[in-house]
Amino acid sequence: MRIARFEHDNSVRIGFFEDSRMIALADAAAACAGDFGRSERLRKSADMLDFLPPDGPAWSQAIALGEAVSRLKVSEREKLAVHTDHVRLLVPIPRPNAIYLLAGNYAAHIEEGGKKAAARQETFPYVFMKPPTTLTHPGSPVRIPAISPHSIDWECELGVIIGRNCKGVTEQEALTYVAGYTVVNDISDRKFRPNPERVKRDNDQFFDWLHGKWHDTFCPIGPCVRSADSLSDPQTLTLELRVNGQVKQHASSGQMIFPVAALIAFISSFVTLEPGDIISTGTPSGVGAATGTFLKSGDVLEAEISGIGLLRNPVV
Repeated sequence: MRIARFEHDNSVRIGFFEDSRMIALADAAAACAGDFGRSERLRKSADMLDFLPPDGPAWSQAIALGEAVSRLKVSEREKLAVHTDHVRLLVPIPRPNAIYLLAGNYAAHIEEGGKKAAARQETFPYVFMKPPTTLTHPGSPVRIPAISPHSIDWECELGVIIGRNCKGVTEQEALTYVAGYTVVNDISDRKFRPNPERVKRDNDQFFDWLHGKWHDTFCPIGPCVRSADSLSDPQTLTLELRVNGQVKQHASSGQMIFPVAALIAFISSFVTLEPGDIISTGTPSGVGAATGTFLKSGDVLEAEISGIGLLRNPVV
């Protein structure tokens, strides 16, 4: 099941996502009242987590409704559908408590940066965070910051949305805490240098890198969420990023050094993960910094993950 948050007719709704069109859950429930049989109990909510595992109060209803919609005649489905060009797709979780991201979780990406990748047993996941002001809706622009405009880069990543309070879980049980999966573009300013006249300190290089992750609009997410129950193995997905139609990144989520379950287990060993928290699992090789190619106004970014969807954002 794939669902998305979207705005249509001045209201925020949740709907089934079908790539080029949406079917609002409420409209589907009304149309399938006879077959579905539970339309009067369908939860009225614009909270994505209400319709996702493992604890969404309307998760089972959403599954049943999706099955009912699939039994409709093509003409009936067409009447319910709204083309995505006529709605505004929104980030799945509008204000997560935390957005965790991984640095250096694909060996080829580490190596394209001129460093040697360590084996999993020799290292640990590098986790950093972004503020919610970086969140950007599908279709909304990534804005090149005036303060440092010449080194803006892309990073297509698999996003994991937590669905249940999670602390100290094992790798074996970690995926049972996942609500769903989405697409993240971890936009990065590779050469941000606050205060060029500064006196050099030991940690300047690290904080230059970290601050370069925090510009407004630097975390597009979407276009939908694929429910965790419909994806048994998140390490089987194909990631691709295109700039103006040209493929820059193409890889498999199976190439992660630390897979999704290991990341959840590691972070939850010292942090309580809460429903709605997002973990962006790192990017494969093919970033612009490897070739000195950076984004400019007028570019169009397309980050796509098989079985989830296409996240498109213009650059201004």
